[in-house]
Amino acid sequence: MKTLKYKSRGNEVFTLEELLLEMGYEVYISNYFGKDTDAAVRDFQLKNDLVVDGIVGPKTWAKIYEQQQRVTFFNDKFLSEKDLQEFSKKYQLELATVKAVNEVESSGKGFLLDGRPRILFEGHIFWKQLQKKAIDPNELLSEKTDNILYPQWTKKYYEGGKQEYDRLEKAAGLSDNDHVHDAAYEAASYGSFQIMGFHWKSLGYPTIDSFVAHMYTHEKAHLDAFGKFCEANHLLNHLRNKDWAAFAKGYNGSGYAKNKYDLKLAKAYHKYHQ
Repeated sequence: MKTLKYKSRGNEVFTLEELLLEMGYEVYISNYFGKDTDAAVRDFQLKNDLVVDGIVGPKTWAKIYEQQQRVTFFNDKFLSEKDLQEFSKKYQLELATVKAVNEVESSGKGFLLDGRPRILFEGHIFWKQLQKKAIDPNELLSEKTDNILYPQWTKKYYEGGKQEYDRLEKAAGLSDNDHVHDAAYEAASYGSFQIMGFHWKSLGYPTIDSFVAHMYTHEKAHLDAFGKFCEANHLLNHLRNKDWAAFAKGYNGSGYAKNKYDLKLAKAYHKYHQ
């Protein structure tokens, strides 16, 4: 594994933080090695007779994995080259284009260490989905719902990793009403490509539960949902024409330019188009 330290970024940081969380450390799950992770690493090193420098190199990685032998990495759930080739053939896309999109738009590993798909719960979407089902969100508000139910978007309640499931399950359990359950699961994004649950019907799934169940199976299911999303939202021609700005706007929204998604896609495409 890559050597990591304070302010490192990348999917390896996400894996490190998952492992630390599994060992009982309170760290925020993300792709950034912050102060909380640094403190956890130093504490782990101290308790395991390692040099306490906050650097996760070969010795620290080895000791972490030694402590986490019960963790399964679900390699059989990850995308392969063949999966990307089949996807490109199905949608008549150049393989380099598919690889570029997978690199830039995929959130990386699509599963948590416990085998569940990565999710992010959105309290403002939960609010909207309740309203669409003729349920007044205000009637469900209490001092316990601050982090799961609110009318406007905010990232202040994001917890990352498996803790997002705590938020999702808390929302789904607010009422015995099946519509509340459905609204909660529709308010999370799932898998490698973080497709929102409320798209289930437009993507051809019979229920929200069937969509979620599909997300549990394999990263191929995440890629499949991504393809259906692109098809339903008329984004495939943008990919075929290498119109990165139009695709990025359709997939990432109007803020795509600020985050340079179109430029990242173009750069990744040229890397694979050789």
